[in-house]
Amino acid sequence: MRGSLQAKQRSFPWGRYLLIAIGLSFLAIVVVFPLLNIFYQAFAQGISAYLTGIRTPEARHALFLTLAIALIAVPMNTGFGILIAWILARYSFPGKFLLLLIIDLPLAISPTVVGLMFILLYSQTVGIFGSWLEAANIKVIFALPGMILTTMFVTFPFVIREVLPTLQSMELAQEEAAQTLGANSWQIFWRVIFPSIRWALLYGVILCTSRAIGEFGAVSVVSGKLIGDTNTLTLHIERVYSEYDTIAAFACASLLAFLALLTLIGQELLRTVEKPRDFTP
Repeated sequence: MRGSLQAKQRSFPWGRYLLIAIGLSFLAIVVVFPLLNIFYQAFAQGISAYLTGIRTPEARHALFLTLAIALIAVPMNTGFGILIAWILARYSFPGKFLLLLIIDLPLAISPTVVGLMFILLYSQTVGIFGSWLEAANIKVIFALPGMILTTMFVTFPFVIREVLPTLQSMELAQEEAAQTLGANSWQIFWRVIFPSIRWALLYGVILCTSRAIGEFGAVSVVSGKLIGDTNTLTLHIERVYSEYDTIAAFACASLLAFLALLTLIGQELLRTVEKPRDFTP
């Protein structure tokens, strides 16, 4: 049966080529051409126009704010993500299934709804905790803390969902052996657990970072879109594009695309460097 199927595939190679052509065409239309068009439009009027678009004070502040939010949100989600993944992989407790559902909740809820949720919690005018925050002179909504919280919410599942399957597939024998030899919890994590989860963790961090940098919906609701204050790069792109400054919009969009490509290239370089070590006796 298998031999006849292979013979049939050799008799009709056009079917295989047709499937490959369809797949490549789909990727080109949906991913490659739009990405290349961003860079083409960004440099359509020359390098000087491109540099003008990304050197404005508003664009520089938006880029700085975007990176600052990511540098706070991603490490926080990474630390808590590893901890929660460890708890889910190693312990059984009532409500575990509910916790797994809660972890996936940010992937199912619209980012706009997420922003509204945080407004109804932390706004000083209509929020549940608004009066307490106002008394303590703490501003969350239309300020940096609210933008960080919403970014953490929408990026929360990525590290957990990448690390959890790896932890679940690990055997406890190595950890128990290390504990028997006198290793403490910190040593067990760095010398036994981390080498096994590092690639899953790296992939989760990359996904988390890309999502944090490119977040628009939730941040737009809680930021107030204050130019030079709470405008992230995605919000800045939306503003300049709505003002018909297409060169500046595509120039800043190319920065986001470049950051995403840079993280992927970095991942592959690290994988190439680490791969020979994995087989070192």
